[in-house]
Amino acid sequence: MTAREFIAALAAIRLPSVFNPYADICDVFDRPNAPKIRRTNLQIFLEAALKKKVRTIWIARDLGHRGGRRTGIPMTDEIHLDKAGALLDGIRLRRATKGPAMAERTAAVVWRVLSEIEQPVLLWNVFPFHPHDPNDSFSNRCHTKDERSITMPLLMRLIEMIRAERLVAIGRDAQQALHDVDISVSTVRHPSYGGQSEFISALHNLYGLGARDAILFPSRARQ
Repeated sequence: MTAREFIAALAAIRLPSVFNPYADICDVFDRPNAPKIRRTNLQIFLEAALKKKVRTIWIARDLGHRGGRRTGIPMTDEIHLDKAGALLDGIRLRRATKGPAMAERTAAVVWRVLSEIEQPVLLWNVFPFHPHDPNDSFSNRCHTKDERSITMPLLMRLIEMIRAERLVAIGRDAQQALHDVDISVSTVRHPSYGGQSEFISALHNLYGLGARDAILFPSRARQ
């Protein structure tokens, strides 16, 4: 499966109370061609990862309405699109929305750590869309088991396409979803709801940055 075929499969999925950024358009924030921009962003991102032979995927739960729903890149808000491009040798990722750029707390922490690690990874979610409450399309909810079962085969295809050698599960939900995957999985706490310091510390340790972090950021190391 090529990156283009993978994205076409993503775009073909329609589910109730779920925003598919690669097919759906937000009447409030999106530009008229927003789904196409997000598909292009993701294709460029995936193809750059393939070209660079990235073998590690960080996997969280699902898209948030301030981040990947708007950009098409998991765990990446509009503030960090340029950093996402720089991580993979200067690819150009475009905004799909109008108005001021929106920030997401999780994206900020993830990209802070990626900037310190200075190693390219592929970012993804167990459920690659934005699940929301039926009466509030800008809310965040956890995807259901039935929703996950529909998209899980695509996650397996992505792992196969990337030839992943290591997966980093961000949060318990991602850990449980990856339980039966026959690849090494490291689990770190999700940075939301008070987990920021543990998330940073775990990834620093995973990438061998613990000693450097203690020297450069002594106050953080004591947290």
